[in-house]
Amino acid sequence: MGNDGGSIPDRRDLVRTKAKAEQADKANQTRARWFFCALSKRPLQEPIVSCALGRLYNKDALLEFLLDRTQYGDGAAICGHIRSLKDVKPLKLTANPATAPKTAAPDERPQFVCPLTFKEMNGAQPFVYLAPCGCVFSLSGLKSLGASSPKEASGSGDEGKKDKVDADPLELCPQCGAKYSKSDDIIPLNPSAEEESRLRLLMEKKRASEPQKKGKKRKAGAAEGSEAPEKKKKASPTPAPSLNPNVAATSRAVVTSLAMEEAKRKAGMSDAVKSLYGDPSKPKPKETFTTMGTFTRYA
Repeated sequence: MGNDGGSIPDRRDLVRTKAKAEQADKANQTRARWFFCALSKRPLQEPIVSCALGRLYNKDALLEFLLDRTQYGDGAAICGHIRSLKDVKPLKLTANPATAPKTAAPDERPQFVCPLTFKEMNGAQPFVYLAPCGCVFSLSGLKSLGASSPKEASGSGDEGKKDKVDADPLELCPQCGAKYSKSDDIIPLNPSAEEESRLRLLMEKKRASEPQKKGKKRKAGAAEGSEAPEKKKKASPTPAPSLNPNVAATSRAVVTSLAMEEAKRKAGMSDAVKSLYGDPSKPKPKETFTTMGTFTRYA
């Protein structure tokens, strides 16, 4: 085959070129982040919660993960930073009032919209939520009310310090009236990699500043406090128990009678036997090698 005039090979037939790396479809990635739970990969269904990194979860899936962290294979990589339900915020979302087209699948229509601009939450425009109350808005709708974006609020260098001073006054949530800070309480949903790293640093800084739990210390202090009176009671001198006068008299009589019998027994002994007991008032004789280390007593 070839060189017979039937076919003319070109470069791609003769030279092997390096295959191009496969690229993920950005549209599918965006749809997966805004329409599906980041943990279970199931469609988002209320109640929906979000963490400090702005990821969206179904609350029931997150509960399953917290009860058994091996429930999902990649759960530790996705939400390993979540310690309990206190680390997530329930979101107050506004349902999409528009009717879905007949040709569209149920999971292709955005379920939620911004309550200020009625823009659909489909990933085409950034959305944020307020940390104190969990209300969700589009960033453009919140900025139209005078609230700045998280990047503008944080700033850099001297400008960042000025913006921080200006951002100290609290704002009111346009939906529920809760107070929030422009610089710390506006959390973007599904942020970019750069923005997510910034949120992670803020989360770690906030956790480092949290006071340590004092429950165990209090229990230990209470236990020590309960033991202290007992120690004091033990340390306090207790008076000796008083004896019955009749018992004391009887014991003295018994001791006296025993002493008299012992004196009578020794009075009838010979001098040789008495010498074995020795006189405690006289010094003991020096022991010889025959009596050293031995003791013999005759009663």
